[in-house]
Amino acid sequence: MNSKRYNALVSLLLVIIIGVGLTACSSPAKLPHLADDAVIVAFGDSLTFGTGVEPAQSYPAVLEKMIGRRVVNAGVPGEVTVDGLSRLPEILEREKPALLLLCHGGNDQLRRLNQQQAANNIREMIRLAQKRRIALVLIAVPGPGLSLSPPSMYREIAKELSIPIEEETLSTVLADSSLKSDYIHPNVAGYRCLAESIVALLKKSGAID
Repeated sequence: MNSKRYNALVSLLLVIIIGVGLTACSSPAKLPHLADDAVIVAFGDSLTFGTGVEPAQSYPAVLEKMIGRRVVNAGVPGEVTVDGLSRLPEILEREKPALLLLCHGGNDQLRRLNQQQAANNIREMIRLAQKRRIALVLIAVPGPGLSLSPPSMYREIAKELSIPIEEETLSTVLADSSLKSDYIHPNVAGYRCLAESIVALLKKSGAID
């Protein structure tokens, strides 16, 4: 290999490495800073409700204590995205939150419902909030199976609609038997892990100090 070709190859590899590094270290989409009296709605299914633990041990309740702001637990066990989409407007109108934590789609996956329709329902939930100027964080739910990785739709939606996403913690928690109360739900330590991850994301995105 001649020197010019070698140097060109080295330069190309450096560009790729730097690009990967920048992507890995990129900050989440920014959020407006939350006032001390801001209301946060945690919206979703049993993962939000806190199935497997006492109400005070659910991730919204733990998060509320960690950040010193009211966090409304709007989780309904067993709910699928089409029903969540129908329920969300009334919740937003009643609570008038500054921030929506959206964790939905797990039951669609468990019931093997159409994933594209689930993605469309989640998009519409996000748009309902954005029309009301409500900031959002999307929480990805891992699919059933050995890999426990979230479907790509979560990352695609977050990128498309420019919202922060928490896409690792539930996969990590549900892969660790010491953090689960059953096959699909965290235990006390698992829900705390999720709350801690959301606090870290809110700090990194500028929502809280």
